[in-house]
Parts: sequence; structure tokens; C-alpha cells
Amino acid sequence: MKKPKLIISHEDYDGLHSMIENEEFAPSHALLIDELERAKTVDKVKLPSNVVRMNSTVTFTMLSTQKTFALKLVYPKDTKETGTLSILTPVGSALIGLSIGQEIEWPLGNSKTTIVHIDSIEYSE
Repeated sequence: MKKPKLIISHEDYDGLHSMIENEEFAPSHALLIDELERAKTVDKVKLPSNVVRMNSTVTFTMLSTQKTFALKLVYPKDTKETGTLSILTPVGSALIGLSIGQEIEWPLGNSKTTIVHIDSIEYSE
């Protein structure tokens, strides 16, 4: 499966790179770096409203199980709130920059993968 196009704001891009640089390197960082490096960056005001950004609540379906989740994509320090998903989880890294309707194949571990489908996105400053 070809990876979908990503679009991300300069602000999120810089914030995520800064977070990675200030933490001890972990395998989860490599997944996020790969996603950031293939993303197109734009000014925050030019980022379409149908794109997953940091602190947006994303409703997505894991097609292998047909389970739907609505989680807020956050920095690791903000995962104390319920209903949040760290950007450093495999699914968190997969979601950033995707648009409603896009799908991405993502590793689950144990050599298994799933397809994640973006259903809707809510964002408030």
C-alpha cells in the first residue's frame, strides 16, 4: 500500500522536531521522523481544516477490527487526560498530517498491520 500524502503546519513540524531533539532517542521517534520527512509543510493558516494536526480530535476506524476511536492527538506530556493519544504511539505517528477519508497501513507489532481510516477531525485552538 502506497503511503498517502501528508500536510502539516510549520508550527507542528517545528514543535515535533524540538520534542524529538530534547528527548532520549527511542524507536518510536524513528516512525515519527519518517512521517515528518515526507510531509509537505505549510503556514498554519493554510492548513486545511480536514487535516489531522496536533491537539485535534480524530475519529478513525481500524479496518481489521472495525473498531472506531475518537482520540485527541497530543504530545506525550499531555497524555494524562483521558481520550488522548500520544504522537509517539505508532497510530499517533500514522495520523499526523492525514486528511479525512485517507487510509494508511500501520504496524501493530508481531509482524501484523492494520489499515487506519480517517473518519472525521475536530480542532479547536
